[in-house]
Amino acid sequence: MDLTLTEKHRALRDEVLAFIEKYRGVAPSPGGGRKRPDAKVLEWQKLLLEHGYFARSIAREYGGFGAPQDLIEQAIIADAFSRAGVSPGIHNQGISMLVPTLLEVGTEEQKRRWVGPTIRGDIIWCQGYSEPGSGSDLAAAKTRAAVDDGHFVINGQKIWTSSAHYADMMFLLCRTEPEQSKHAGLSYLLVPMNTPGIEVRPLRTMTGRAEFNETFFTDVRVPVDQIVMSRGQGWHVANITLKYERLLLGDPNKLQQRLEAIRRMMTQPGPDGSRLLDRAEWRDRLLQLQGEVMAGRHHNLRLLSEQAEGVDSGLGRLIVKYHGTMLGHRLASLALDVLGSAGLHYEPQGETGEDDTATTWQIDYMYDIGLIIGGGSSNIQKNIIGERGLGLPREPKAAVPAGGN
Repeated sequence: MDLTLTEKHRALRDEVLAFIEKYRGVAPSPGGGRKRPDAKVLEWQKLLLEHGYFARSIAREYGGFGAPQDLIEQAIIADAFSRAGVSPGIHNQGISMLVPTLLEVGTEEQKRRWVGPTIRGDIIWCQGYSEPGSGSDLAAAKTRAAVDDGHFVINGQKIWTSSAHYADMMFLLCRTEPEQSKHAGLSYLLVPMNTPGIEVRPLRTMTGRAEFNETFFTDVRVPVDQIVMSRGQGWHVANITLKYERLLLGDPNKLQQRLEAIRRMMTQPGPDGSRLLDRAEWRDRLLQLQGEVMAGRHHNLRLLSEQAEGVDSGLGRLIVKYHGTMLGHRLASLALDVLGSAGLHYEPQGETGEDDTATTWQIDYMYDIGLIIGGGSSNIQKNIIGERGLGLPREPKAAVPAGGN
């Protein structure tokens, strides 16, 4: 990718910076992806869509801005918002995972029906993948859907279902072809969360909040046309979604925004008038993390270049997930240290409450531990990178005792 800015790109950069300066006062706080967007967030989302700073290259007929694909433009916009510490808009599972999946393999009707309301924030999605016995081995999912009178009838259980307690829809991986192999027997369904037979039980985490849920399906009926691609092709569709999930979980622009927020805190004078940034040991920690953030952002540019050239980045996306989630937790750790005694006190206001700066960093610190595990744990990511990317021998499997299963 040629990173030299043309006159058009420089004009866009100036335009975005002017927009941020003009509207900074009405922007919601960055983050906020762990609850349903409120009116302020939705108005900000609408403003970003109107100006082409969100869903810039998604076609107008699907609700986007309709600009030609230009990866440098995307990078300029993302960089400006992250450095300014201003919300870049909503980045949730529906927008960052389902929408690109539908744009890649969905039908024309599915794109027109779901993409627009999702990118506006009107429809919130959750992901029905993990089960109590099939988290790391996703293809072993046992939730089943049998066809009856033009409907899939779904029975089973999902777990760690982020946002299920306030989501409108779920993209669900379930077994529709039980006679096929575990990979060939899955389908990918779009399920309204208000369908009779769905029960959601929140799971409270160490943040004190219930970000995850157990979700139970008892004779849940969904029309057979609410399927992405065809029966038995769910594993293919699910892996497309996972491709985008890894990019969401390790988003380098989010890491840049965190870094800038920490830097601003470190430039504030303390009670004695000194700044943490002026102390060598603190500055050294910040610079080390800054180098890793820069590496992540440049790796992201490599992936964007490959995308533009039609190259499958493959393991490169796993690196984003592994590196990004580990680094996010270390950034939150530095932020809490910078806050000092203010970082020790934690009383969350609940899922819908407003939290102060210290509480937000504490939530990030604890929540990020879950992200290191979720979406394919870091150990699994390292195994895949080592085996498939570096050619290391496969991890040995434990021998099954005689008479065991």
